[in-house]
Amino acid sequence: MFSLIISGFLTILFLLHYFTRYGRIGNISSRIVGPKAYPIIGNIHHFQIDNEQLLEKIWKINKEFSPINRLWSLSYSLITIIHPEDVEILLKSTQHLEKTIPYKFLQPWLSTGLVTSAGEKWQHRRKMLTPTFHFNILKHFVVNFNEEAQYLVTLLKEEGKGRPIIKDLQEFLPVHTLNAICETAMGISLRGTGEFEAKYRHAAHDFGKIVVYRLARPWYFFDTIFALTQRGRQQKELLKTLHGFSKKIIAERILFHEQTKGKYLENVEEMDENQIFSEETDEKNKNPIFKKRLAMLDLLIAASLNDNQIDEEGIREEVDTFMFAGHDTTAMALCFALLLFAKHKDVQERIRNEVKTIMQQNDCKLTIQILREFSYLERCLKESLRLYPSVHFIARYISQDLQLKNFLIPAGSICNVNIYNLHRNPNIWTNPDVFDADRFLPENTKGRNPYSFIPFSAGPRNCIGQKFAMFELKIMVAYILHNFYLEPVDELDEVKMSGDITLCSTKPIRVEFIPIK
Repeated sequence: MFSLIISGFLTILFLLHYFTRYGRIGNISSRIVGPKAYPIIGNIHHFQIDNEQLLEKIWKINKEFSPINRLWSLSYSLITIIHPEDVEILLKSTQHLEKTIPYKFLQPWLSTGLVTSAGEKWQHRRKMLTPTFHFNILKHFVVNFNEEAQYLVTLLKEEGKGRPIIKDLQEFLPVHTLNAICETAMGISLRGTGEFEAKYRHAAHDFGKIVVYRLARPWYFFDTIFALTQRGRQQKELLKTLHGFSKKIIAERILFHEQTKGKYLENVEEMDENQIFSEETDEKNKNPIFKKRLAMLDLLIAASLNDNQIDEEGIREEVDTFMFAGHDTTAMALCFALLLFAKHKDVQERIRNEVKTIMQQNDCKLTIQILREFSYLERCLKESLRLYPSVHFIARYISQDLQLKNFLIPAGSICNVNIYNLHRNPNIWTNPDVFDADRFLPENTKGRNPYSFIPFSAGPRNCIGQKFAMFELKIMVAYILHNFYLEPVDELDEVKMSGDITLCSTKPIRVEFIPIK
């Protein structure tokens, strides 16, 4: 009996090995190099490490096996590409738009909103939301960014009382980027609700930890019943906080439109890209609530009330998606930018001089047209995003064979673009670990493959809010450097990255803010 069990077990192992090695995916993918793998379990042993070491391990593998490599386990095959020509083939394709792991793990929070949906639903939502980030709406968002940046500076000055003050950027900045996305995208201010917004931020962070645990450790299903139960309870509580937050915002906004009898929803569906928030509308409507009206949520509510394009659950999906995508990514981009500028005093001073000249000429009121004059600041922000992209990878499910420049990726695989390694590819960037804003001078970008720099992704599924993010970053940095000198407290070279969805540090990132007299 015992011998039958053993032989049966060995037969199963043999079949699994044959399937993973000689099945279609395994057979085709075996041409792609990668770190040492074992039969059946593949590369799973490489990732039995702490979260603090995870990204360093992945980046080391990608650097060693460049510009393409394969990691696999059981039936899962993950192929990472780092060459811009391969990246272009993948991201420009309209046949490989479906996102896969880890986005599937985000669905309990985001359901199937713009980030996680696919097919007709994604196309419909993208078309519906694209006008939200048109120039005529962005210029109104910029007003809110100015106010939030001024508020940030005021808080620093009041806390410091004229003296230098040290702040952990990872704790300090998300408060303001979260409020910015709430005001500009949802029409709700979080000022004065510190406990409420802190609870939301920590819930979002902890939920991300659960996603990363499941992503980085495919063997999580071997956890004990107790561990699974605990993790399930934790996720349930986190979702209660996250969904409760967005439902509250939606309810308040719908109530506003009910109290105003839908006045500000009239003709929303008829507005084209040149009509939304015209100057004439601004002059005729002095209601401060209307001036801060948020197109994304208003358009969704209008679409729901007028022609049932989206239901209340769909509105919640997109609100959660924009809250997720619109505050933490911008906060971390701002964290690393300020830390880089604190480290490079010459860069900091040059930005400050550019900002000072332009702000003095325009009475410190930064419009979109004025922001376009910050040419050096823009190059510095791009270089910061090159070195520390907030979204450091993109994953797509390959539904049908994809022919790259030199390799074929078989259907059923997961294709990963590691943006961090792409941005530091020494074949594209000279001295890739060195900060050099001149990389983005027009004469230096000429001839460079545009897919070698993709902090906001690229192709049909690029980030819908990239202009929104860049305007916010410019304004925040401009106000901060106009009012403070920056000194690093924590050295950038010593920062250890956490294996989260958004690039962040495992420890505090502290900067000293010294008031400019």
